[in-house]
Amino acid sequence: MDDILAWAKTINCAITVSDINGAIIYMNEKSGKTFEKWGGLDMVGKSLNNCHSPKSQEIITKLMDNAETNVYTIEKAGIKKMIYQAPWFKEGKVAGLVELSIEIPFDLPHYIRD
Repeated sequence: MDDILAWAKTINCAITVSDINGAIIYMNEKSGKTFEKWGGLDMVGKSLNNCHSPKSQEIITKLMDNAETNVYTIEKAGIKKMIYQAPWFKEGKVAGLVELSIEIPFDLPHYIRD
């Protein structure tokens, strides 16, 4: 792993990156633990579709086809998370998708700043 990306390996949020065909090309440690029941870090090189429903697969395709971002919160097993899915680009073209899964508090503060 390049030294410039060393921080991503152990940050306390799940980072999953796919290529344009939906093959997983990177998972950090938290992502491996998050997706353990689907194979964890062994999912690198395999399809995102292995751990997504058909509806989610449609959303992923739409995000990459239209260079869109999808952001939402979920609650699972008593943990609230923000999911941030966005395309990444190479030479100005969508090259794949990045998903960040970040645990957030239930009473997340909100600030308005000038």
